[in-house]
Amino acid sequence: MNSNTTTLGASASTRSRAMPLAMAGLLGLFVVAVSGFAPMEAVHNAAHDYRHSMAFPCH
Repeated sequence: MNSNTTTLGASASTRSRAMPLAMAGLLGLFVVAVSGFAPMEAVHNAAHDYRHSMAFPCH
């Protein structure tokens, strides 16, 4: 029985991690932007209160 093993190089490993991290970052920015600039007062106030509860200065 022969078994072949394939070793991924550092560049493939880094490349495979970069896309999920970038997408997570974009999703986070989208959520903050949508909730922060939402025209609906209830959504905006909920986001505002959450930012204050996490000690994030917003004004």
